[in-house]
Amino acid sequence: MKPPIPLLVAVWIALPLAAHADVYAKVDPDGTVTLTDEPRRGFERVVASPAPRSGGAAPIGGTGIVGKESSGEIGTLPFAPQVAAAAAEHDLPEALIHAVIRVESNYDPRAVSPKGAVGLMQLMPNTARAMGVTDARNPADNIRGGARYLKHLLEMFGNDIRRAVAAYNAGPGAVVRSGGTPPFAETRRYVPRVIEHFERLGGGRVGRLS
Repeated sequence: MKPPIPLLVAVWIALPLAAHADVYAKVDPDGTVTLTDEPRRGFERVVASPAPRSGGAAPIGGTGIVGKESSGEIGTLPFAPQVAAAAAEHDLPEALIHAVIRVESNYDPRAVSPKGAVGLMQLMPNTARAMGVTDARNPADNIRGGARYLKHLLEMFGNDIRRAVAAYNAGPGAVVRSGGTPPFAETRRYVPRVIEHFERLGGGRVGRLS
């Protein structure tokens, strides 16, 4: 007999690394229960964690758990159609947009940071206006604006993904002044997380975009 979902969830959330993560469950016809910390098609969220309090300041789901994405899963990730449209519009890899969303908000369109960054890609009000975003809480508008800003940063830094991602978090001025990743603890944590998810989603080894 398979353990009931409540029991499995209780075991899951008792684990230290998963204590603050969302938990999603799926029950197969044969009674098999599958649990994951990632939103997936066909899974139901059975434990909800608080929304991230700041863009990129906390690990994914607040846990530091490394996601299990792969290039074949991009189409099944949350907001995949909106990401695909923004990627095509701005000539960006879908993997890069997904990686930024994952670290910035963990796919929560309602996320708001203490500094006022809003939505999936945690756009600051001035950035949102500059990128032509009319409603930063609207997922499609937020993703489109965030993608446009990423494209702008990549062009500014010669398609250097690491510098562009660092600039997304710390601002382009800080990257220019430091000549690379600024010496801010948050940014030093942020950049490797984005890069790791980008590579796991099939974005390739990180250097410069061709």
